Amino acid sequence: MASLEVEPLLFLDSKTAVGTVTGGGFVRLLTETADGVERELRRLPEDGEPRFDNVTAAGGELFWTESVGDRPVEIWAAKGSDAPRRLTADTGNVLFYGTQHDLVVADGRVHWAAGDGDESTEIRSVALSGGDVRVRTEKGQWALTAWPWLTDDVGGQAGTIRMRHMESGREIKVVSSGAEWRMCSPAWCRVMVMSGEGLARIDLMRPDGSDRRRVAGAGAQSAVTDVAVLDRFEILSELRPDSDVTGTAGLVVHDLATGRSVTLARAADLAATRDGMLWWSTGNQESGVWHTLDLRTV
Repeated sequence: MASLEVEPLLFLDSKTAVGTVTGGGFVRLLTETADGVERELRRLPEDGEPRFDNVTAAGGELFWTESVGDRPVEIWAAKGSDAPRRLTADTGNVLFYGTQHDLVVADGRVHWAAGDGDESTEIRSVALSGGDVRVRTEKGQWALTAWPWLTDDVGGQAGTIRMRHMESGREIKVVSSGAEWRMCSPAWCRVMVMSGEGLARIDLMRPDGSDRRRVAGAGAQSAVTDVAVLDRFEILSELRPDSDVTGTAGLVVHDLATGRSVTLARAADLAATRDGMLWWSTGNQESGVWHTLDLRTV
């Protein structure tokens, strides 16, 4: 896909992006196709420091969070050519961690986490048609991960990581040493193995410690927050000699099903993934080009 007017927050497919454009006193949320066709979904006044976040698609609908000024975070939805509708402004003190699970659409509801500290976390939800918000309180600090699981790993850590199934109450505990920094989903854990000089390698393993394998060496980093996208693809960046100057790095996908690593770009910037789509940019601000890969079709 060539250059875009929008700053993409999501690609629905290889030819349709959802993102924001700033200008004329507003920040607008748009869909934009490869041939330049745009549809405005929402606009917020630029002077209110507006934010559109957590854009996701499910069942032919778009969902997102938005905030402006002193208003609470709101959750909105749009379907087809219908006018967007606000699902709720009763969102609480939202807890977003920059993963694709910050806003989860499942079982006919939109789910998110909220809370005021470490003692307890609210798992809130609202029906896709709007209405009253349900609140479920879990003791401790939790984040949503692959539905219907929670994790107390809110950014990677040494020590013990817990994951809890919200329906059965089953818990998984992942214990690591001080020389390893881990981040887990219910299917896979990313293990950053450290040495005295820094990162030694990146491994993937099952939460119970089985099926551990090396996926990258000391010159790599995680390119996206989410671990093993679609429970299969680990997205990595490989540093170049000029990465500190250019801000770019090689973009690599490691396929856990085949054990192969494939380089998608020698010098990529701004890689992101959501809903099974991976996208990244190459070039510069004046002539940047966006590229997409639908991992669901691989």
